[in-house]
Amino acid sequence: MNASTNRKWMLTRRPVGLPKRSDFSFETAPVPEPADGQILVRTHYISLDPAMRGWMNDARSYVPPIPLGDVMRAGAVGEVVASRHPGWKAGDHAVGMFGVQDYAAADPAGVQRADPSLAPLPLFLSVLGMPGMTAYFGLLDIGNPQPGQTVVVSAASGAVGALVGQIARIKGARAVGLAGGPDKCAYVTGELGFDACIDYKNDDVGRGLTKNCPNGIDVYFDNVGGDILDLCLARLARRARVIICGAISQYNNTGPVKGPANYLSLLVNNARMEGFVVFNYAARYGEGARDMATWLGEGRLKSREDIVDGIETFPETLLKLFSGENFGKLMIKAV
Repeated sequence: MNASTNRKWMLTRRPVGLPKRSDFSFETAPVPEPADGQILVRTHYISLDPAMRGWMNDARSYVPPIPLGDVMRAGAVGEVVASRHPGWKAGDHAVGMFGVQDYAAADPAGVQRADPSLAPLPLFLSVLGMPGMTAYFGLLDIGNPQPGQTVVVSAASGAVGALVGQIARIKGARAVGLAGGPDKCAYVTGELGFDACIDYKNDDVGRGLTKNCPNGIDVYFDNVGGDILDLCLARLARRARVIICGAISQYNNTGPVKGPANYLSLLVNNARMEGFVVFNYAARYGEGARDMATWLGEGRLKSREDIVDGIETFPETLLKLFSGENFGKLMIKAV
């Protein structure tokens, strides 16, 4: 790649259903110059997350939709190559919402530091990044699992779900995962140490939940929505906590979102269901990162990254999230 050229993916059309390559345009432009107070970051790894699908819609959400004609929003980690900010210098490494592009001029106010001497850069987009903070604060602040309680998490082999179950085990709770296919389930129980994993593609999920949660579900961490959410609601323990983190089964619907039919279980069991957005915990990221780094260093947390080479692959690589093809935290290696 020419060092004076910035390749970038622009959102040019609101997707209907699954995003298509034709919803984006792949453009080149001169590398931007940082303004006063800004840094220029060369992205090394770009994070692909289910939330990106919601950001493409022209709908009210926790962040404004991506304007048509703008760079596709995405988290990334990279190296500072120029700085006009006194707190940053060339050679530093940074994590932020730099977008699907080679270079980004950014205000450091929304940027975190990354230290490649402490961990490989991809980990700052997984266990030490937004997925790690999502699992940490969602489970511990909202779910509040207690020793001996049962925590169920959907998408258990994914970037967030894999960490949720491991943190539950660290806190003395039982961890039951749901994942798609025997290979992912074997990884969840064998490598990550969950107590059980239910294969939603091949098993009877309701029967599996009843078998593995004989006293009910104390904490359900929901990443998928739809039918799985309903099956878990039907099996709640008294004073259970349900954390609504994501609903990937619904993101590409062309009709109405499927709501929970079994919500009366919340009333019957004096249970609570709460939506959760990790950005609300930004002021406490340092706290979460310290604990996650400690557990990682002690070997109590494991992380798996699914890294695809080439920024030019973005539209097709993004679709791996929605087909279940990715295995671990999905990201693109940009350099």
